[in-house]
Amino acid sequence: MKELSLNILDITENSVKAGASLTSIIIEEKGTKLTLTIEDDGKGMSEEILRGVTDPFYTTRTTRKVGLGLPLLKLAAEQSGGEMKITSRSIEDDPENHGTKVTAVFYKDSIDFTPLGDVVSTILTLIQGHPDTDFLFRHTIEDSGEKDVSVEMDTRELREALGEDVPLNEYEVIKWIEGYLYEQYSDPEDE
Repeated sequence: MKELSLNILDITENSVKAGASLTSIIIEEKGTKLTLTIEDDGKGMSEEILRGVTDPFYTTRTTRKVGLGLPLLKLAAEQSGGEMKITSRSIEDDPENHGTKVTAVFYKDSIDFTPLGDVVSTILTLIQGHPDTDFLFRHTIEDSGEKDVSVEMDTRELREALGEDVPLNEYEVIKWIEGYLYEQYSDPEDE
């Protein structure tokens, strides 16, 4: 994939399909290191499935014979000098504490680093497509010599503020979320 934001979309869609009620998308940038963590409370994976998920010719989907989301993320991380790890507990093995966590480390100073891309549009797409699922998004950028950036949005807080009667995929809500996220990325000194 040309942008990590597309990987985020693909993997988070898998979380939703696995029945996750909450998916956390955490991006931490420190200097040249970018760490992406996607964690959900979905049904999780068995040990057998977990062993095969980074094989591009393994998929649980019935609509096609290959699954490229995790293998492509792993390849992108490794090409930049980083790595990817997956942990998962299935609902059968642990009915109370199940889910999957994917952590990928990238080095931005590598010529093979895949750019992050439009992560705001990815978050908006997820909320718009899955208004009943909760998402926690946090992106921190710590850069020596530059101003640190911290962007956060939690749909649970939005639901609490809006009440039950206002769906998160309503046009005005999506536009507000978009402005809220972009505002957090902008530097007030630039305005």
